[in-house]
Amino acid sequence: MLLWLRSTIAAHPFITQSYWFESAAMVRDTFLPQAMTWVACNPENGEISGFISVISEQFIGALFVRDTFHGCGVAQQLMATAKAAHDKLLLEVYQQNHRAVAFYQKEGFTITADTCHPGTGLPTWIMGWKI
Repeated sequence: MLLWLRSTIAAHPFITQSYWFESAAMVRDTFLPQAMTWVACNPENGEISGFISVISEQFIGALFVRDTFHGCGVAQQLMATAKAAHDKLLLEVYQQNHRAVAFYQKEGFTITADTCHPGTGLPTWIMGWKI
């Protein structure tokens, strides 16, 4: 949860931190228990370096990597694991999160819908892989 909170705040500077603090209980108590989650760990000390969570067999609800592991291939490895486990994948990404959008496009995701996030009212895209 600490990795999720720190990473989500850093990735979304256009959203108030209070939104993420208020969302933490839902993520912890509802989302994560319902999701299939894969965790990447630092081989040197076992510290969690990132995770990806897929809910309802196709929706990526979380992909976060500890900042000290950015650019080390952790996100690509986690995505490859999720792709190997699922025939198709969907996700929602804030349009203002340019780094994430570029990563997902590099991973073969395409924009399938233009929408707004219900919690923040900010514009998002639904992106799909093999959709």
